[in-house]
Amino acid sequence: MTEPLRIALAGLGTVGGGVIRLIDANHDLIARRAGRPIEIVAVSARDRSKDRGVDLTRFDWVDDTTALARHASADVVVELIGGSDGPALALARATLGAGKGFVTANKAMIAHHGFELAGAAETSGVALKFEAAVAGGIPVIKGLREGAAANEIARVYGILNGTCNYILSAMEATKEQGGGRDFADVLADAQALGFAEADPSFDIDGIDAAHKLSILASVAFGTRPAFADVAVSGIRHILAADIAEAASLGYRVRLLGIAEAGADGLVQRVHPHLVPLAHPLAHVTGATNAVVAEGNFVGRLLFQGAGAGDGPTASAVVADLIDIARGEFGPAFAMPAGSLSQMAAADTGERMGRAYVRFTVADKVGVLAEIAAAMRDAGVSIESLMQRGALVDGRVLVAIVTHQGPERAVAQAIAALKGSTSLIGDPLWMHILN
Repeated sequence: MTEPLRIALAGLGTVGGGVIRLIDANHDLIARRAGRPIEIVAVSARDRSKDRGVDLTRFDWVDDTTALARHASADVVVELIGGSDGPALALARATLGAGKGFVTANKAMIAHHGFELAGAAETSGVALKFEAAVAGGIPVIKGLREGAAANEIARVYGILNGTCNYILSAMEATKEQGGGRDFADVLADAQALGFAEADPSFDIDGIDAAHKLSILASVAFGTRPAFADVAVSGIRHILAADIAEAASLGYRVRLLGIAEAGADGLVQRVHPHLVPLAHPLAHVTGATNAVVAEGNFVGRLLFQGAGAGDGPTASAVVADLIDIARGEFGPAFAMPAGSLSQMAAADTGERMGRAYVRFTVADKVGVLAEIAAAMRDAGVSIESLMQRGALVDGRVLVAIVTHQGPERAVAQAIAALKGSTSLIGDPLWMHILN
């Protein structure tokens, strides 16, 4: 029989255990599809004594994670530690430098150091694979890198964080379904159910989605990952009233990552958007992820499925291992690292679109006139204006939907109102998906 592909596995958390269970359960099927068996020979984690529900006695235990790169029996190292730097990055550099393939689910590391690691993999002539780093078990990296390789991609966008989508979906549920609640209440439930971390800021502030978006943009447009250029805002300031207002207008609120490349540079943003009910992303609920890519010949592609969890993420990791076992791998970002362009961030000020802007204001005479004047002076055309009743302590919500216009004008209107004694807190600005 053909020699097995031998794996050293770093990280034995939820996904690491899932990889072991998947290889055990589907060992024969994987061998048939890969053309040879895939076997784990060594593992490493922080706590050797922890019960992980799988038999680890059959594997070599390595206390020094970086030493997995030098393990005599290992052909490929799988990294499931996490973190953009530290042990994960040290292991990646050591593995590729030793001429061994490297598979990771670490979106932060690829977003920050992917260009360097891709170059190192090419120098050593080995694979660097990270399907599991974006959208869990959804094969979106492979779909863009291989299935849509002949297309010029105009735009890639989608729902990239399951925690945020679960929270927004729960907030938009009807009162009969337990919905109509504000962000903080739903977040507490999400934490209790395991959909959100004890410290959820990485998810709810959009950083997780921004890491994934920078990777998608690189694969789609042939650019170097540019996480620092992603404009990011999360969902923590969205109210139940915003969800209800969006619904009354024919929209649902979704945290979207959107990337577009054009003559004026690269647009990368992660912001809450109003998504029309006619758009498929409006109907993606719960902890599901979905990515849309628009190619000049293939048209619109929609990738949808479970974006996290041990099973889906382990599935993506093992799919990468099957490719390596077959000898099927090429440049990590769909073209050689030296061909990846360093595209400047685009100025979005003249970008045309419609917006939803919600103000929390004092309940007094002249507030609406003040807001309308700021919009008028900045050249913003108002399509509709909604004022709801008092909340508490005399606070009122005022929501505006604009006509099509440059984003710079909305930003100028909001800036002009900064410091106004009529406003309580910062406005919430959500783009309306075109």
